[in-house]
Amino acid sequence: MLDLPEYPWQLMAPYKATAQTHPAGLVDLSIGAPVDPTPDVIQQALRAGTNWPGYPGAAGTNELRDAIAQWYHRRRSVKNLTRDNVAATVGSKEFIAWLPLLLGLGPDDVIVYPTVAYPTYDIGAKIVGATSVTADSLAGLDEETRDKIKLVWVNSPANPTGIVQEASALRALVNDARGLGAVVASDECYAELGWGRWDTELIPSILHSQVAGEDFTGLLSVYSLSKQSNMAGYRAAFVAGDTKLIAALINLRSHTGMVVPGPIQQATIAALADEDHVAEQKARYRNRREKLVTAIEAAGLVIEHSQAGLYLWVRDPTVTNPTAHDSWELVDRFAKAGMLVGPGVFYSSAGNGYIRISITATDQDVDQAVSRLKAGL
Repeated sequence: MLDLPEYPWQLMAPYKATAQTHPAGLVDLSIGAPVDPTPDVIQQALRAGTNWPGYPGAAGTNELRDAIAQWYHRRRSVKNLTRDNVAATVGSKEFIAWLPLLLGLGPDDVIVYPTVAYPTYDIGAKIVGATSVTADSLAGLDEETRDKIKLVWVNSPANPTGIVQEASALRALVNDARGLGAVVASDECYAELGWGRWDTELIPSILHSQVAGEDFTGLLSVYSLSKQSNMAGYRAAFVAGDTKLIAALINLRSHTGMVVPGPIQQATIAALADEDHVAEQKARYRNRREKLVTAIEAAGLVIEHSQAGLYLWVRDPTVTNPTAHDSWELVDRFAKAGMLVGPGVFYSSAGNGYIRISITATDQDVDQAVSRLKAGL
């Protein structure tokens, strides 16, 4: 039996209980689960694809793989992808967790992931017994560690901080990793949700020519439709990049039954082809985000980074050293005002003192949160 740490969100139970005692009820701003309806164009495609008596392939249908490659070209400006460069996955979380195993990594290997990061990167390392190291650049790591690096995780836009990596920084990391013979896997699932500068400027993909050159060797881009298309319940995602890696992953996934159901593949094709619903959903998030930003800042709190994605990375500016200050104190202050927020310490010790506030709540709940912030914590 694998000895994995307790699922961290279980630690929220007492704070949730406190927030639920608020006279107007709980407002949950902790987990970024979509709450808006799945667009009709996707639901219709799912219904139309329900007659699927045979087994779907682990790679995805040719139609789906072509749609993914075309989407990367159209929306991410990644050229020269073909169906051989892409494959369907059962959501992105399972791919992140199992990629070290599928790559054959083990106790003698090192996996690098960002300093403040989604915990599943570390869980993947734990599953195979590899050593996990947090770093935002490989340059500062000692030679003994560098020699053992086999997988480097990039997350841009980042969860929870919302940091977007410039193409030049990604290119430097890719060049360094290639020199070490390491795979670089980039979790990019918030790329359609940029704010400020990144609202109109393209968020770089690890596969873009400014980063990868004209060669996808050793590179994987991981993407999910959960956020931009309200398809979290569909587990609709995909991976793109190095043809040899993709072929090997498809083979392993075929052996283990990691297969996206056929009707979900049809719904994914429809989602990738329709850009209107993505713009409409982003407009909803923009409205909620702007309200929360104004209220959070008016309450005397500071928002850092948060350049893209569905979260606001927040701290109390009266604390001079936020990483030495307990995230749970700020979580408790929000809970007493009837709001549940995510503790930054869930994302490493470097996140201590911060909280993550989701902008995915309903309009009604966001308005409640704004009202409560105005009333004071």
